[in-house]
Amino acid sequence: MHGQPGFPLFFRFTLSALAAAALLGCGGSDDNGDDGAGGPSATPEQACAALAGKTLAGATVSGASTVAASGDAPLYCKVDATIAPQLNLELRLPQQWNGKLYYGGGGGYNGAIPDLSGNNLNALKKGYATVNSDSGHSGNVLSAAFALNDTYAANLFGSLSVPTVLSSAREMVQAAYGKQPDRAYFEGCSNGGREALMAAQRNPNLFDGIIARAPAYNWVGFMGQFNRTAKALAAPGGGFSPAKLATLAGAVRNACDAADGIVDGVVGNPQACSFDPAVLRCAGGADTGDACLSDAQLAVVGSWTSPASWAGGAYTNAGWALTGNEDDPGAWATWVSGTPDVRSALQYLFQDTTVKNYLARNPAQDSLAYTWDANLNAVYALAALNDATNADLRPFKDSNAKLILWHGGNDAALSYKATTAYYQAATAAVGGQAAMDQFARYYIAPGVNHCAGGPGADNADLLAALDDWVSNGTAPGTLTASKLSGGSTQFTRPLCQYPQYARYTGPANDAAAAALASNYRCTTP
Repeated sequence: MHGQPGFPLFFRFTLSALAAAALLGCGGSDDNGDDGAGGPSATPEQACAALAGKTLAGATVSGASTVAASGDAPLYCKVDATIAPQLNLELRLPQQWNGKLYYGGGGGYNGAIPDLSGNNLNALKKGYATVNSDSGHSGNVLSAAFALNDTYAANLFGSLSVPTVLSSAREMVQAAYGKQPDRAYFEGCSNGGREALMAAQRNPNLFDGIIARAPAYNWVGFMGQFNRTAKALAAPGGGFSPAKLATLAGAVRNACDAADGIVDGVVGNPQACSFDPAVLRCAGGADTGDACLSDAQLAVVGSWTSPASWAGGAYTNAGWALTGNEDDPGAWATWVSGTPDVRSALQYLFQDTTVKNYLARNPAQDSLAYTWDANLNAVYALAALNDATNADLRPFKDSNAKLILWHGGNDAALSYKATTAYYQAATAAVGGQAAMDQFARYYIAPGVNHCAGGPGADNADLLAALDDWVSNGTAPGTLTASKLSGGSTQFTRPLCQYPQYARYTGPANDAAAAALASNYRCTTP
């Protein structure tokens, strides 16, 4: 979940009139001619002049100024606007507009407009007009305090901000360039991935294409498992030191790394990994050193890996896979264990603010002493607001829109197993694999942390693949992912369609060959 640069990606009253307007502005070509202030070839200066001080589709522009090209960022017009009373957005209009609109999702509990970096920058460089919002409140990405007493903000965060902002953004683009965008795409990771699936499920005609990366779609389920695992870590002897994490991760790698044809520090064929953490049990179950795990620590691993359910099975979470990279700095220590204090782990912090502001509705509540489904009405209300679990994507499919799902294989924030479960449920709901293949693709990136980072190849241009599919009918197959460092490519890997994995087929003991995607083949487990 992320919403700010340098922060780990995780999750970056009815406004019926605006939402309906957004639906009317759904995908497809909607060219209204070139009668705007600047026309489709408007300069950023002209675009800014056309929007300054205007109110369009409920959005009042508070600032419009050109931003000079800098580094990778091109020259563009930056537009700040507010949809009264509190939904803030930023629209960026490039010098060379490609006729399309890109909506970038938020992260965590939002509360800030994502900056021009990552996928937002990638889209602007390609010529997209880009838009982001704070989802209707200002605050810390780790805090759900906005939801305690502000039903309006809670509804905006849950599902209404995206259609509302898109309605305004389309009209602002019309005013700047003299025409509506020909295509509108949404891309988000973590909470942005949840926003992506929420749009696909509740507003299926809103976008021509959607990219949902590591989607936090199962809010009640994964937050509940965060709570369960935090309790196990807080129990006497449950904490993990760096040495204990290294013991666990190393044992998984030793058992499973080679199953993809190469020992490279990444378990690339997780379906073949059947590692049993019980083999690491300390003698007698007590903590006797760094080379083993105590019963309390094995209980943590069990809470982490096993499915969880609440309210008689009404809400579930699939659990996480052991990956062999639990010791990566952006994995367990950051998200799960806190190493050494669980109260500093991001999973703890997210479930804690959720308990305080959505479930117990008491800022003084100790989340480790709270039973997740103690108040079923509060659980139902949380799910109604934030869950995007509806697997029936037939309306989205029938709108001729396209969907790309993506998840990092070493994601310690959100489980790729949960995304796999959603993909499988959606496949069944739309009528089987052949029907699913008409509009959806799913990719797992081995060794990649939450949205980015980790030892795996974490860079893949899913937007280019989506646009080619929507605009040209070229359905994506195997893609290429890369690992970048200091502006150069360290290695590449095939990004295989689920359930395939990339198996090394090149020469043995050849580091140069192992760095090239061409020496791997997508293989069915």
